[in-house]
Amino acid sequence: MKIGICSDHAGFQYKEKLSAWLAAKGYEIVNFGTDSEVSMDYSDVAHPLARAVEEGAVDCGIALCGTGNGMAMTLNHHKGIRAGLAWSSEIGRLVKAHNNANVLVMPARFISYRMAQSIVRTWMETKFEGGRHERRIAKIPCA
Repeated sequence: MKIGICSDHAGFQYKEKLSAWLAAKGYEIVNFGTDSEVSMDYSDVAHPLARAVEEGAVDCGIALCGTGNGMAMTLNHHKGIRAGLAWSSEIGRLVKAHNNANVLVMPARFISYRMAQSIVRTWMETKFEGGRHERRIAKIPCA
């Protein structure tokens, strides 16, 4: 599985650690930046990640910024992207099970690295439930 990952400066450290951790588990990681803790605009990395998911260049994506909101808002403006913001493992499970999120977004300033790992693990292991959730997703204009 090929996973695209991006962050702004606030999520840089978690992005680096998560990339190494996932690569060690056998996932192919595509880094969309940023590559340092120098202040930058989250949209500069969110748009390329979204395009890669849309085009099938990666199977799914992970994005981190300070609150997660900027990334989620930017990503969700792309057709076919369902970016879900998660701050706990249970929310990570639900954004996949109920919303079939193809990009996981996390608020790096508000969770520990250990929690970020747990959220990613849970999200990756969860399957979309379908059923009534398919009808709901179909009503999202860009889904």
